[in-house]
Amino acid sequence: MRLVIARCSVDYDGRLTAHLPLATRLLVVKADGSVLVHSDGGSYKPLNWMSPPCTMAELAPEEAQADEGVVAVWRVQHAKSEDRLTVHIHEVVHDSAHELGVDPGLVKDGVEAHLQKLLAEHIHTLGHGWSLVRREYMTAIGPVDILARDHTGASVAVEIKRRGEIDGVEQLTRYLDLMNRDPHLAPVSGVFAAQLIKPQARTLAEDRGIRCVVLDYDALRGVDDAESRLF
Repeated sequence: MRLVIARCSVDYDGRLTAHLPLATRLLVVKADGSVLVHSDGGSYKPLNWMSPPCTMAELAPEEAQADEGVVAVWRVQHAKSEDRLTVHIHEVVHDSAHELGVDPGLVKDGVEAHLQKLLAEHIHTLGHGWSLVRREYMTAIGPVDILARDHTGASVAVEIKRRGEIDGVEQLTRYLDLMNRDPHLAPVSGVFAAQLIKPQARTLAEDRGIRCVVLDYDALRGVDDAESRLF
């Protein structure tokens, strides 16, 4: 992982356009190719980012840019779309690289682990004719909670959370990017399943073609028969 603290401006062009004016920010370049732009506020969420697969080039500024104080230009291009992130760096305060090694992945709490087990046992909850391939399907960046096949036999990656938030959608997106490179699996669609899905997460998921499913924990356990309730 590379960490750069720099005075910079940032422009995003593609499906949408966005501009961050000149300020001091943290630039994170991860081993998976993703680039994130952080400020000193806003909790965990970056101000802007580019998810993999993408490529980054560090370029010398053009003459007009140099006259404005730019010392380096980062151009990050997504491999599957026209989306592009451009960072104009005016001053580098800190630049370091760190080898983090292979991450063991998130250790799920009891509820998430139980939800995964229950949904695997009742995979038909996601649709008639669905079948389970396996739980904890391993990818190069960690295990997908469930790999299943829908009624047509197509592969589906299912990510399960107790609370469905944006970071869970991003996690599933990374899995899908990798899995769709495997000709034995592709095309792979995604299902984001949780007991509660936040509106922002649902909007992002649906924009990326990911289906959202709200799980009824009691119904999966057989404690509450949702079909027999009057309301």
